[in-house]
Amino acid sequence: MSVTGSDRPHTLTGRLGVGSIVFMVVAAAAPLTVIAGTVPLGLAAGNGAAFPTTFALCCGILLLFAVGFCAMSRHVPNAGAFYSYVQKGLGRPLGLGSAFLALVTYAAVQLAVFGYIGAVIDALVQHWGGPALPWYVWSLVVAAVVGVLGYRHIELSGKVLGALLIAEVAIVLVFDAVVIGRGEHLSTAFVQPPQFVSGSLGIAIMFAIASFIGFEATAVFRDEARDPQRTIPRATYTALLLIGVFYTLSSWAVVSAWGDAAAIEAAAADPGNMIVTTITNVLGPAGGDVAQVLLMTSLFAAALSFHNVLARYYFSLGNSGALHPAVGRSHPRHSSPHVASLTQTIVAASFLVIFAIAGMDPVTQVFAWMAGTATLGVLGLMTLTCAAVLVYFRRNRVDTRVWHTLVAPALGLVGLLACLVLTVSNFPTLIGGSGALAFGIGAILVLAFVFGLVWSRLRTVSGSLPATPSPAADAA
Repeated sequence: MSVTGSDRPHTLTGRLGVGSIVFMVVAAAAPLTVIAGTVPLGLAAGNGAAFPTTFALCCGILLLFAVGFCAMSRHVPNAGAFYSYVQKGLGRPLGLGSAFLALVTYAAVQLAVFGYIGAVIDALVQHWGGPALPWYVWSLVVAAVVGVLGYRHIELSGKVLGALLIAEVAIVLVFDAVVIGRGEHLSTAFVQPPQFVSGSLGIAIMFAIASFIGFEATAVFRDEARDPQRTIPRATYTALLLIGVFYTLSSWAVVSAWGDAAAIEAAAADPGNMIVTTITNVLGPAGGDVAQVLLMTSLFAAALSFHNVLARYYFSLGNSGALHPAVGRSHPRHSSPHVASLTQTIVAASFLVIFAIAGMDPVTQVFAWMAGTATLGVLGLMTLTCAAVLVYFRRNRVDTRVWHTLVAPALGLVGLLACLVLTVSNFPTLIGGSGALAFGIGAILVLAFVFGLVWSRLRTVSGSLPATPSPAADAA
């Protein structure tokens, strides 16, 4: 690990257990936001009443990815997550390309959340008789609160996220239980193959895979985990299974609350309010009001989670010499990546100001465009990581388990490539139908990756990065 302005290496410390890390990454996935935002779109534009099965399919593909990801985590003593794995398996240039691609990807998803939450808070305030303020005022306030929490020790964020996550999951599970208890209109479409392949399966898979963004961030908290060798794999599997089961069960309950045909009609007629309407119908007006508030807290939890992920990416890159060493400094009292956290807060606030000046709509433009960017970026990163796992274990026989190092990663790679192809082909739909915009977003992601490749070469030539990574550099 490189040493910054002081004579000590800057590290992050903590005693996060499996539960705390699971809270962190499941909160990033924003379960209630997915049920409220993605499920209606999957029902209306995807494969209809069989959309819940799509969550189960995508969860299976990501579990295959997680097998190799977790097997390799024992041999990557770095909190850089995707870029550390790609660097270890495919070399430093591709690793640094992945790092800058990850920065753009996670920045995009956080901006998407900031845009959405600004609109949600404004609607709630007006609903309660408050003043009508521009969405970006609320977004900037949320960004400031997130920045303060990100500056402090990670365990504070973990406690906040734990409380918010329990609340948002609880109301959906109560809704699920009431629907199942009533036993009316219980859908069977999810077990009927003809229904599953009806409509647009490609769009359904695209929406479903986007809903899992965040589960892979467990490795980012490696330095702050109580026992990273065990905690990270357990947290990864636990988070993925919890998210997959929750999405599948709850989306099925939404369909069952209406009936197959009626659910599709309701989703097509008013996708933005379908879930609040559904919960209100099942749990009453009070349940609908609570759901609206918890949708806001769900978005806040997601913004805080992705802020923590981004700060640790910056921190790891600062320590490895890829970015200015100051970004790799840790706070002497909070043991937090405080400079990286401040950097991310400033970057996010700057883009929010730019979006405000441009007069962009917080949902149809900021949220849709940024969420689409993140979906494409994460799929690219996971595909590269899966390839890195395969190459690493073929070159280094440190683990001879065939399932963990070859079969599961290979199957995961095939599945991820299929999802990537489907996402690229349906990408204009995901961001609102503009082919030119889709091309522009794709070009930004490619340029971020290429910049990392070139930057790696320039930094190596200048001596900022050693030509061959040393064990110390790998541990940075």
